Amino acid sequence: MSHLLIQIVAWMIALAWLYKLLETARGLPTVPDLQRPEFDAAPAGNPWLAVIVPARNEAANIAACLESLLGQDYARLRIVGVDDRSSDATGEIMDKLAAANPGRIEALHIAELPTGWLGKTHAMAVAAREAMAKYDPEYLLFTDADVIFRADAIRRSVAQAVTSNADHFVLMPTLTVKTAGEAMVLSYLQVMGLWAVRPWRVADARAKRDAIGVGAFNLVRAAAYQQVGGFDAAPMEILEDLYLGRRIKRAGLRQRVAIGPGMVSVHWAAGAMGIVRGLTKNLYAVFRFRWWLLLAAAAGIALVSIAPVLFAALPGTRLAALLALASAAGLYGYSARVSRIPGYYAVFLPVAAAMIVFAMVRSMLVMARDGGVTWRGTFYPLAELRIERRAPD
Repeated sequence: MSHLLIQIVAWMIALAWLYKLLETARGLPTVPDLQRPEFDAAPAGNPWLAVIVPARNEAANIAACLESLLGQDYARLRIVGVDDRSSDATGEIMDKLAAANPGRIEALHIAELPTGWLGKTHAMAVAAREAMAKYDPEYLLFTDADVIFRADAIRRSVAQAVTSNADHFVLMPTLTVKTAGEAMVLSYLQVMGLWAVRPWRVADARAKRDAIGVGAFNLVRAAAYQQVGGFDAAPMEILEDLYLGRRIKRAGLRQRVAIGPGMVSVHWAAGAMGIVRGLTKNLYAVFRFRWWLLLAAAAGIALVSIAPVLFAALPGTRLAALLALASAAGLYGYSARVSRIPGYYAVFLPVAAAMIVFAMVRSMLVMARDGGVTWRGTFYPLAELRIERRAPD
């Protein structure tokens, strides 16, 4: 590669980071922050809400999650806990909480997984049918068994969903970090998430690629859920939260997003390598099991996030590299306002990027070697995961 070409590449990377920083600086402050006083309100009409919590072998987390839901200051909700074939005490814990809180929480128990379904999508589809038939709620909230809700999280979220006339409302979760390794990898993922989806464009019906779905907090109008076919429309979808959001956006329905640091919290995985292992089932699926697309994306991540460090060592590209790294650090600073992970983790940018590239390639190789993915104790063949879905790419 000639010196001139290297310089051109270095400046293209620098300008891409600078553009993303400026775009984020203008757009991110427009995303509602539900912690602000003006969002401390009751929802107009006080609509009924069903909260659906699928769980498989979550005995360590399920009680705290359900108790945080029982502690919400919004009364018009019913909680449906789904024990999805657990071999631990998950079901017993749900039953005890249901017995102690009649009329507020019920426990569903699933003993078998039908052919052609992923466990989690099946559990949520069954619970959604049960909730809509039994409670006739206006909204459904899908969440995970390891999520903790602040007492006012649902009230403020439903109020904003009603005010903004949302068919689908996402409150971005705060990722709890317990080690420096977790902070390093998660802060990088959140920064790169700003490249993948622009939260400030989610409400724009014309911005089709800016669709969002988050497993920790997917609040959906029941009528909208039924309109797009719910989880029944994508029974073998690993990224069920993301593709529910995409189907809703592409159907022309109203999608909204908000932040609220600390209002919805989740500890994703233990340690940096725990996150890498946890991404095994996700990353190849993000690229729809297309090896060439995954490798191209991995190369792009390496070029954008690792190359500037190398360019900084070369006199002809040093200025461009410093601009790229400074812009990246600025993005870390903006992301920190949402994630609460200190912006100084930007110094680990190339290390975190290398770990994500490794996780991407590992996801592809593990699934190719095994012929599928083992998720929560169940093996799903790659051939079945590749079947045509209704959710668009």
